[in-house]
Parts: sequence; structure tokens; C-alpha cells
Amino acid sequence: MRIAQVCPYDYTYPGGVVSHISYLKHHLVGLGHEVKIIAPCTNGRKPYMGEEITCLGMPLPIPSSGSIARCALSPRLFRSVELLFQKEEFDIVHVHEPFTPTLTLAAMLKSRSVTVGTFHACHAKPRAYWLAKPILTRWLPRLHGKIAVSKPALDFVSRHLPGEYITIPNGIDTHRFSAGIAPLPEFQDNKLNILFVGRLEKRKGFDCLLKAYAAIRRQSNQVRLIIVGPGTRLRAKYEDEVAKEGIRDIAFVGYVPQEELPRYYATADLFCAPATGGESFGIVLLEAMASGKPIVATNIAGYSSVMTNNVEGILFPPRDHDACAQAITSLIRSPELREKIGQAGRKTAEGFSWEIVTRKVVDLYQELLNERRV
Repeated sequence: MRIAQVCPYDYTYPGGVVSHISYLKHHLVGLGHEVKIIAPCTNGRKPYMGEEITCLGMPLPIPSSGSIARCALSPRLFRSVELLFQKEEFDIVHVHEPFTPTLTLAAMLKSRSVTVGTFHACHAKPRAYWLAKPILTRWLPRLHGKIAVSKPALDFVSRHLPGEYITIPNGIDTHRFSAGIAPLPEFQDNKLNILFVGRLEKRKGFDCLLKAYAAIRRQSNQVRLIIVGPGTRLRAKYEDEVAKEGIRDIAFVGYVPQEELPRYYATADLFCAPATGGESFGIVLLEAMASGKPIVATNIAGYSSVMTNNVEGILFPPRDHDACAQAITSLIRSPELREKIGQAGRKTAEGFSWEIVTRKVVDLYQELLNERRV
């Protein structure tokens, strides 16, 4: 099959959708299919995952649900997409977040191929869906197949745009993220390492983890907090707070290339994901589980749909730093519990391997192509 994977977001910046598309392409190519990635790109920056892509549109930073979405907004993209599709003649056009202006929306409306849409998001305040519902409802039938990456994503999109959806989750590379990866030597000094991975945005809940860590650090000097992820304006605020409170053994690492990320998970003794909401899945949870690490995470829908409390980790109420500290402390005190939970997480992650996920996507493609031929 000749397949187009269309990404709405700047492909030169890290993000869950970009990572999803990259891994999906890699495994589709491994099955013998021809795949092109179409995405907006910032001039002068290399694609985040390093692969060759077709760049359409200059992305602009747009505030969205407590984060920043870098999307291309030019109406000229409709004509650019139309010309590209006429030239390439794809069998499948797979658009991710189909109603995001303007690239994926253009791809959905200009496609004359079998068109598949994947819905990744889950927002607490879906104003855009509510305001544009009459138009979006009219456009929805242009998608021959509709995928939601999780039950929360399915509940969100089907509540506003009812229809027939299939749930196919995000995947994890169980070879890159595994228990056999070598840890980073600079953090091997007998301190117990707590790892956070994510953008330092308000909805990621880092302030809750910082308060929890400060309480834990007052009880023990044998712990360390490692923060991995691209910086935002909040990083300076957190660093000032750390300095003012005199909190020791905190490493703000910043952005880490994909090839180095597994070593940070290997270095961790436990992983913490304190997001307050707006997460439809939680790829970082899969990365931690595949690495054999126990998890402490907030009990939000996007996380509880991936892990089970007291199986792959411990869930606590959002913004409750006391509960977060208690959960982390219970794992710190018991190496046996950390090992048991880590092994359970690895077993769960294997069910989300990209080999399994890609096969489900290909099966959907083939089913839709067969229906079209009939």
C-alpha cells in the first residue's frame, strides 16, 4: 500500500503525536508498505525523529488546553495538499487529529483515497468542538475509518461527534525501552532516582511533584529528582523555587534526544507522572513500564486506562502532593515492591508493542480498501 501519514503539528518539535506517527511509519515500512509523512516544519530545524518527511506549511505556536500547539494555519495549504495528492495517488490517507487547522483538515477534505482519522486528544473544555460542531458533523463522513487511541479519547470525540470508532492504542518500542539498557553513570551514587519526563507546563503537574519531593527530601538525603523534557518559561520559576527553598539533588536535564531517553528510564528507580488532566493516554507510562520501572501517577482517565492501581504502579488524586509523597515513599522503602511492580509493568507494556499496534492499523486499512472495491 502507498500510505500518507499527515501530522498537524510541527515535526521538528517533540510530542506524542509526532512520536506516534514516526513509529507507525517505521513499522509499516517494515511490513513492506510505502509511507510518506506530511507535516509542517520550522525552517532550519531537523525533524524530531530524524526521518525524511514532506514539509508543508510554516507552524505557529498556538495556546491550546494548557499547552502550545505548533500548527500551520495558511489557507494556501488546501491547494498544496490537492496538488500533492494528485501527484502521489495514495491508497490510504491517514490524518492525525483530522479537524486541526489547517494541514490535516485540508488533507481530509482534499483526499480522494481511503481516508482514516486518528483522534488522540481528550480536553476538559472542548470549546472548538462545541462551536464548530455543525460543520464538523457535516465533514465527519469523509473519514472512512475513525480511530481513537484510548477510551478517554473515544469518549471525548464520540460525545461531540457521534459515529463508529475503533480503539487502537498508542504503541511502545519494547526493544528500545527495556530492562537491559545501561543506566547513566553520573547518577549511579547509591541515591534513589525519581524520574519525571515531560514538558514543564502547568497541566503536567510538576509543582505537585516538587512539593512531594521536598517533603521526601526532608526525611532522607538518599533521593534525587531528575527532570527530563523541553524547557518552558516555568522552568525558571521552578529553578528559583528550588534555590529559594534549598532543595537538594534536583537535576533539570532539559531536552533529551530520543536515542538517549531510554537511558534515563534505565537510571530511574521509579517514575512519576503527576499530570492534572488533559491526557488521553500517557505514552510516558508505557516507556516506564517497558523499562521495568514502577510508576506513581495521578488517577486521571488517560492514565488509569493504561495502568491499574497497585499493579503497574500507584495512582493518587491529582494535585494531592501529600498522597504523591506517600506513594513515592512506599516504593522507596520496599525494593521488593519496586521489583514486583516493575515486572508487572513490563508484561503489560508488551501488549502495547508497535508490532501488535501496527498490525491492527493495517487490518483496518485492508478492511476499508476491500469495502471500497466492493
